[in-house]
Amino acid sequence: MRIRAAVTDTPGGPFTVREVDLEVPRPREVLVRIAAAGVCHTDLRSQAAWPAELMPMVFGHEGTGVVEAVGAAVTGVTPGDHVVLTFHSCGTCAQCAAGHPAYCRSMRALNASGGRVDGSTPLSWGGAPVRGAFFGQSSFATHALAHERNTVRIPADLPPAVAAPLGCGAQTGAGTVLNRLRPEPGSSLVVIGAGGVGLSAVMAGVLAGCDPVVVEPVASRRAVAVSLGAKAALDPADGDGIVAALLDLTGGGARHIVDTTSSSQMLARALGALRHQGDLVLTGIGTEVSFDVMSLLSKGVRLHGVIEGDADPACFIPELIALYRQGRFPVDRLVTTFPFGDIEAAVRGMRDGTAIKPVLVFD
Repeated sequence: MRIRAAVTDTPGGPFTVREVDLEVPRPREVLVRIAAAGVCHTDLRSQAAWPAELMPMVFGHEGTGVVEAVGAAVTGVTPGDHVVLTFHSCGTCAQCAAGHPAYCRSMRALNASGGRVDGSTPLSWGGAPVRGAFFGQSSFATHALAHERNTVRIPADLPPAVAAPLGCGAQTGAGTVLNRLRPEPGSSLVVIGAGGVGLSAVMAGVLAGCDPVVVEPVASRRAVAVSLGAKAALDPADGDGIVAALLDLTGGGARHIVDTTSSSQMLARALGALRHQGDLVLTGIGTEVSFDVMSLLSKGVRLHGVIEGDADPACFIPELIALYRQGRFPVDRLVTTFPFGDIEAAVRGMRDGTAIKPVLVFD
């Protein structure tokens, strides 16, 4: 079928909306008409570093919409169902069987190879392949083919702009706190970076009974963090004084620090602001960072790398939806919508800090 997709032709090149062809669903695949798709830093970092030999490429991994068709072996959803698309996993490896599909042994092949696990791509133009299946979906398009394992049914009345971030950004931030850290009420929590992931971690921290402290350079985002329940929001431009401020606000050192920036400078400050045997969680990707190993050893720091909030989306996304409906996880307050055709404006909003969570909406 003929669809419109935001295609990237060269590493770091722009998103250009044009027509491409999409295959019919294979036996375990689901065809989804996309209603909204979140823009995530992972899309931008991947776009910048994607191998030229795997281009042209369609990104997008926070899609939501309505099922239009299913493959012959699909049992979990039917045409007409409203769904959120999330990361793909095999469902059979030891990690998937243990309820940790974000650490699936086939994670890279299923999500970041530019195609299906067999090397094929569902997209083409004029008979030439267009690479896709990004996170098992490539949802920067009017339609996407997903697998039934990365398709989660949601209530039909959930606004698409709210549903879209649940597939990755909101799931990552909230899951990092609720699934991995599981802080005791009253525990000190610092979140570095107040984008979609960081502010989702803040909201989860408030849910867990913490008084989060946020470090964020954009003043408007600091204000949002405080309005969501952060105890304080600090500007990293204060330099090394930020460590003293964090030590003071956390009673001598944070029990938990979640970093969403992958900045070596901020991580060094995080180590300085962490109490002995505290937890430092890294959620950012795409950047090499360095550590003072002696700081890790001397403080007995527990270092965590967390992907997708260590979540099982089939269980965790419905939990987040329930919390949103209760007014306890107001993810809608992070969202700025853009028409699909204005995807480059959405990218600029994310980069300049004026849009916390840009979400593309489709006609």
